[in-house]
Amino acid sequence: MLTIFTICKPFLGHSHIIQYNAVKSWTLLKPRPQIILFGDEPGTAQVADQPGVQHVPGLKCNQNGTPLLNDAFYQAHHLAKNDVLVYANADIIFFNDIVSAIKQVQSASFEQFLIIGRRTNFTLTEPIDFESKNWEEQLRFSVATKGLLGAVVCKDYFVFTKPLYTAIPEFVVGRGNWDNWMVAQAHRQKTPVIDATPVLTAVHQNHNYAHLDGGGMASVMGLEARQNAELGGGMNLVHGSASNWQLTADGLKRKRLPVLIYFLLDLPRFFQLLRYLFSLR
Repeated sequence: MLTIFTICKPFLGHSHIIQYNAVKSWTLLKPRPQIILFGDEPGTAQVADQPGVQHVPGLKCNQNGTPLLNDAFYQAHHLAKNDVLVYANADIIFFNDIVSAIKQVQSASFEQFLIIGRRTNFTLTEPIDFESKNWEEQLRFSVATKGLLGAVVCKDYFVFTKPLYTAIPEFVVGRGNWDNWMVAQAHRQKTPVIDATPVLTAVHQNHNYAHLDGGGMASVMGLEARQNAELGGGMNLVHGSASNWQLTADGLKRKRLPVLIYFLLDLPRFFQLLRYLFSLR
């Protein structure tokens, strides 16, 4: 059993479509997870009005009104009914391979673990017809043929065991640099970091950055992104993108090359990401 939690944007326009798609996909996982939606944004309470979904308002924010991740993680640990938690950005669609991946890792008998993976970027402009018997098969095919695998520096979900991340710095959501700190911190604590990309498809629904003054680049270079970096002791780009295990269809495999090599191999995707963010408004 899993507890999935997230912090939502307002359920308006395109954000409503992609966030509803994401949350609905989580409710269809088997076994059905506990789902917690944090925040006071319009529409959150209404979307949470379905079995297994809990709305928690009143999340702490910074002086700009941007929600703080440390409050969400702290509350999630206390509200979670399960020992495995998943923080996911509210635009990420999961299939049941996330459950299979966690079961594989649990069979390795790690006392603690962190599972991360690359997202697959894909454009959806309409709600998914979840009533269709073939919705998952059709979406998987479309993502496999038209989706683009994201850069290793992009981490949109974290699967971890209690009590990891009970207390984290006062990072703000939706800005860069905090996600790399999460991975670097796991390495510092000698927690196994497992890359599940080969067996876990996490669909990131493309969106604009109209909610940010400065567009896409503000998410990684703006004031709040820089504050996240200060709280995390730097950007942690290399160490914060590294995993020491990889989960494949054949099981867990230990990674052997130095972490810098894996990062350098992914530089073309990293620069492609920067160009993409620079183009978004």
